[in-house]
Amino acid sequence: MTELTPFEIDAALRLLAATVCGLAVGFNRDLKQKPTGMRTLGLVSLGACLVSLAGLQADPMRSDPDAMSRVVQGVLQGVMTGIGFIGAGVILKQPGDGTVRGLTTAATVWITAGLGVACALASWTIIALGVVLALLVLILPRKVAKAIGANFDDTD
Repeated sequence: MTELTPFEIDAALRLLAATVCGLAVGFNRDLKQKPTGMRTLGLVSLGACLVSLAGLQADPMRSDPDAMSRVVQGVLQGVMTGIGFIGAGVILKQPGDGTVRGLTTAATVWITAGLGVACALASWTIIALGVVLALLVLILPRKVAKAIGANFDDTD
């Protein structure tokens, strides 16, 4: 069996980190019985990281800073735009009263893709802050509303 190179170990750890980020956000969504949970968001984050790593690891690009800059820009634009279409698929406008449902779910799809890209770029401090802040945004408003006796709309 062939031993893994340091590059392969690093890539594997980045992919694992991306998957864990998606699973963490997805766990929150599963607890609330939302349509996208651990499996979906784990795969979204893993996929974003995988695509980003593949683009960043092309040998000719790594030696040319201008080319690498264009690749990073293209990866960021492509992944985040593409994932926006997946998120758009969970947004529904109710025909009767015109309310919109699924925006938070769509946003969790988008943020987990962003976390996956950040894992590919090994931006560890940003990733940690991103996961914590995403979970705070998903958890805190409901708790604050409950503490002050306000009615919290949980339609998404």
